Amino acid sequence: MSPAPTRRTVVGGALATGTLGLTAPVTVAHAAPATAPDTARQTSPDPWTTVLDDADMVWQKMPRTWYEGPYLGNARLGSGIYADPDTPGAVRFNVQHTEVQDHRPEFGSLFGLARLPIGHFTLEPVGTITAVDWRLRLRDAELTGTITTDRGTLTLRALVHNSRSVMAIEVTPTRGETEFRWVFHPAEAISPRVAFKPLPDGYTGNPPATVEDHHGVRAAVQPLLAGGQHVTAWRERTRSRRRTLYVTVAHSHPRTTARDRALKTVRAASALPYDVLAATHRTWWHAYYRKSFLSLPDARLQRFYWIQLYKVASAARADAPVMATSGPWLESTPWPATWWNLNVQLEYWLIHGSNHLELDAVTRALGEFRDNLSNQLDTPYRKDSAGIPRTTDIHLVNGGAVANGGFAVGIPGQDPPTPEVGNLTWALHNVWLTYRHTMDITILRDVVFPLLRKAVAYYLHFLTPGSDGKLHLPATFSPEYGVNAPDCNYDLMLLRWGCATLLDSAKILGVDDPSAPRWREVLTKLTPYPVDENGFMIGAGVPFAKSHRHYSHMLAVYPLYEVTWEDPGRRELIEKSLNHWVGFEGALQGYTFTGAASMSAQMGRGEDALKYLGELMTRFIQPNTMYKESGPVIETPLSAAQSLHDMVCQSWGGVIRVFPALPAAWRDLMVHDFRTQGAFLLSAAREGGVTRWVRLRSEAGAPCVVRHSLPDSIEVHDERGRRLSYERVGAGTIRIALDKGREAVITARGDHPDMTVAPVEPNGAAPRWGLPAS
Repeated sequence: MSPAPTRRTVVGGALATGTLGLTAPVTVAHAAPATAPDTARQTSPDPWTTVLDDADMVWQKMPRTWYEGPYLGNARLGSGIYADPDTPGAVRFNVQHTEVQDHRPEFGSLFGLARLPIGHFTLEPVGTITAVDWRLRLRDAELTGTITTDRGTLTLRALVHNSRSVMAIEVTPTRGETEFRWVFHPAEAISPRVAFKPLPDGYTGNPPATVEDHHGVRAAVQPLLAGGQHVTAWRERTRSRRRTLYVTVAHSHPRTTARDRALKTVRAASALPYDVLAATHRTWWHAYYRKSFLSLPDARLQRFYWIQLYKVASAARADAPVMATSGPWLESTPWPATWWNLNVQLEYWLIHGSNHLELDAVTRALGEFRDNLSNQLDTPYRKDSAGIPRTTDIHLVNGGAVANGGFAVGIPGQDPPTPEVGNLTWALHNVWLTYRHTMDITILRDVVFPLLRKAVAYYLHFLTPGSDGKLHLPATFSPEYGVNAPDCNYDLMLLRWGCATLLDSAKILGVDDPSAPRWREVLTKLTPYPVDENGFMIGAGVPFAKSHRHYSHMLAVYPLYEVTWEDPGRRELIEKSLNHWVGFEGALQGYTFTGAASMSAQMGRGEDALKYLGELMTRFIQPNTMYKESGPVIETPLSAAQSLHDMVCQSWGGVIRVFPALPAAWRDLMVHDFRTQGAFLLSAAREGGVTRWVRLRSEAGAPCVVRHSLPDSIEVHDERGRRLSYERVGAGTIRIALDKGREAVITARGDHPDMTVAPVEPNGAAPRWGLPAS
């Protein structure tokens, strides 16, 4: 037996080392970041600390807007920080909460069930601000730094606590600034959409908030016309010149219990010094990041990636509401709701590969509120079918249909309401991805199968045979092209995926479902996807003929992977469809380019994928990595992280593809504990343009087929250094028998690579995100 490769894996802050069975001395590879972190942190050898310190956003200029400033959040409570536009010389700390919404369904999800603005604090110095020096420390999820005025300095630390619903802001003033003050400004409790669209008849804003004093704890009590209230409570405590503001928000409906909860929360939190709160907060965040690792030589893009991991955990948790378009940070927006025809799906894709299923609110919400998915259909279809409207509140309710005596999910062939039918099926694809990445059979049994069965059943009510012997759909709507089309590709593609997935799921679950023959008939007789000389059409008789940001007509290519580049007969169709879609300038938006990047990655074209991500960064991504279309829209930067995943690893179709679409400039790359379909944890390294090693750990004992990207002459060892047998099943592709809990390490024959988890050297210097001085 040849010597096994040295294995050095960082575990919980220490290094556990061995040669897959043999102990060895430990050395830690540590690449210098493109911009050095704080001196106090330079000595740390920990790779997570290195990449996170390097990714910290910095501000040496005052941010003037939401799109420039730092942000804090815990998926419920959120704050964005920037110069207050209404109070000259003050700094705004927004206060928003994902559970705070109106409860008047007669006005629909965008007015009557909309998220409601809460208010903001202004930090008002004594003097005039002359400089800021802030750092958003990703690893600690904490804003630190100074505000300098012509009267002195304010040193601040701020966090939104991970598990307590509390924002804590500690300010230490020098002598000239001891009289700085905090002021709370309640917002008008009205849908933000009023700034963009006319008010519905009969709609009025809620009455103004009343500020109360409760023995040193202040509370802004906001009553709601529909019953209930939301309450912002705060208290300032001084300890050794350090003044700490503690803030919370509570919401209740229809009862008025929010005030008592808010007061209790602030009193408990304010009894603790800032450092005590920060300690438990940091512990969660440090453990969060260690669940996976990615380092690539593009310093700007690597920093962007780690910021997205910070952002998604600031905006999402499994037990929190599904992300609305702006996450927990509600700014001026025409979209104060949750959007289901693309936004939700893109928001949560990156949680799978990055190994963060603790953030999956979609699976939980669809299961919890499943009755609402049937109740919003027209009455004849409620018994056996389900669907989800384009927009909903946090309980997946649309509401607008009640006022009109109609329903919230359109009927194919009818308009109004717009027959946008496929949104639930697409959302369930996300849940299916969670199942595939965990192989947790309860997700398949309790959520995917029963809800997908109902989503497909809705389609089956409308499928009719044509004179060609094929099954056809009446006109439906492809988001958001603007016209209806029969045999709409958005729906045909989702229906085909849904029927195939139901048949596979029934087999896995051992279910003899009476609808299975019908699902098989659909797969056999469903009309082909409408195409023309330019590729995929919107639907039969409706070509793709104008600039359009969505790729709804191409879901079979991505993310469903039903029409793939690995089928040579489909390559021309994929290529011309992609080129035709992105060839229309005018309406293209940020997620146009993330979709194009991921499709290019499927095609194995890393240079094209990187080009599209470059277009995104140059044209759309804001200084703090946020994104806007009339208002904040969170899905696009998060989906860009998924595009990076697709370049580094793909695992669709039962094959794990390692480094399938890397650009030539990425000669070195490190990935650790990347989660793949089949519930494998992938670690791998590329050095000098060559893959050196691949390690897979099986969590479920699922079939393991891997396209490893190493030279043909390879050897495979288990976690103890023993040779493993394997079967070649294609060019560069092998099948390994890998039981649950076991590992396989693939190397070039005779190679003994160092398997230390470490950042790679950047190709060059790059500016930090935020507003650095240069």
